Amino acid sequence: MTGEKFALFIDGANLYATAKSLGFDIDYKKLLKEFQSRGNLLRAFYYTAIIEDQEYSSIRPLIDWLDYNGYAVVTKATKEFVDQAGRRKVKGNMDIELAVDAMETAPNVDHIVLFSGDGDFTRLVEAVQRKGVRVTVVSTVTTQPPMVADELRRQADIFVDLMSLQSKIGRDPSERPMRMREPADTGHGPGHGAGHGAGHGAGHGGHTPQFLQRSPTPPQRAGAAAADDDFED
Repeated sequence: MTGEKFALFIDGANLYATAKSLGFDIDYKKLLKEFQSRGNLLRAFYYTAIIEDQEYSSIRPLIDWLDYNGYAVVTKATKEFVDQAGRRKVKGNMDIELAVDAMETAPNVDHIVLFSGDGDFTRLVEAVQRKGVRVTVVSTVTTQPPMVADELRRQADIFVDLMSLQSKIGRDPSERPMRMREPADTGHGPGHGAGHGAGHGAGHGGHTPQFLQRSPTPPQRAGAAAADDDFED
């Protein structure tokens, strides 16, 4: 994808859950460097909900680090409510924020890379494609059940299994891990009713697609899931 302008859109809670299901942690410094080497990366967005009334939030150190190290971090305070059974729940859904930013970014890029398996993003991917933008979805079908919704995987121009990127963006087990646990698993079941079975069709095989082949010259520096993100207390 040498010469292509592209942007990353990272559904933080979904990516955390997917990597955890595969048995590794994401090294966000490596992730940014890896994709900066693949083309003209204009922006890397990271989305997460935060619980503001907590005395200490385990996600805060990661948010601060990302913000200071080249990511555009988008956060939203969670909302607390009591369900019909009297259970306290916390809701934090970032789908709208990600979708709005993706639609606004689409006219300025050739390619969008979405790190999420959430089936709610299928219509977003379709809308972005109508603007002439290619979309790569990064999630996994190697778990049971798969962490990516089948309809999202099929809609994408390219599907990349996160497992294939472990050696490039995974954290070295010998390193002391950053406190990077997402505030909640957003109540998403893997893949939002996620699809079943491995992918079919162009771009969905296990090989490394052209988009993920490293460009020969380094680029210039650039700056599952349920419909509701509910967590029980």
